[in-house]
Amino acid sequence: VMYNHGQGVPQDYAEAVKWYRVAAEQGNASAQNNLGLKYGRGQGVPQDYAEAARWFRKAAEQGDADAQYNLGENYYRGWGVQRDFEEAVKWYRMAAEQGSASAQHAIGTMYQTGRGVPQDYAEAARWYRMAAIKGHWKAYCLLGDMHALGQGVPQNYVKAYAYFTVSTAQGGSECVAEQRDRIAREMTPADIAKAEQMSAECARLDYRGCGF
Repeated sequence: VMYNHGQGVPQDYAEAVKWYRVAAEQGNASAQNNLGLKYGRGQGVPQDYAEAARWFRKAAEQGDADAQYNLGENYYRGWGVQRDFEEAVKWYRMAAEQGSASAQHAIGTMYQTGRGVPQDYAEAARWYRMAAIKGHWKAYCLLGDMHALGQGVPQNYVKAYAYFTVSTAQGGSECVAEQRDRIAREMTPADIAKAEQMSAECARLDYRGCGF
């Protein structure tokens, strides 16, 4: 880890891989996941998605949530394995149930798009909300969309505006201000003030645990 991040020693991915491999071959799940990341990114080793998936699987089967999410990503994108949305959902769900915000967001997108599971907007919103509570800005953005459109939740421009504002404040480049401005044209000044109050309160909570 020190070599990977250059903490106390010069950053050296090859040296990081050497020590990750030592620990990974002894069964350390965190090291196995980190070694998978190195193969996936081509850092310190030639890029090899199949080898990345192999190490992710070893860690995922030991219950490592990060590795379960990463293996789900490999199946979703077809990196080093045959693309398989159902298998992606399987691994996302394992990680999501352990509290991974990234996995909760990912499984929400699967329910929203109907990939690997039957399309279910309400279930998508449920998973997005779990990720948003942990501060996941993409989940806030997508919840904004769902509340603006009334997908899986009652249409509510006040909540949509607040979600868009929170996502944008966290650097949500995909959640541009024009989405918020579009629904603002349908809102009263009082509604906008209420939404801004909600988003300000969320900011005071460091964007975590916001219960819109």
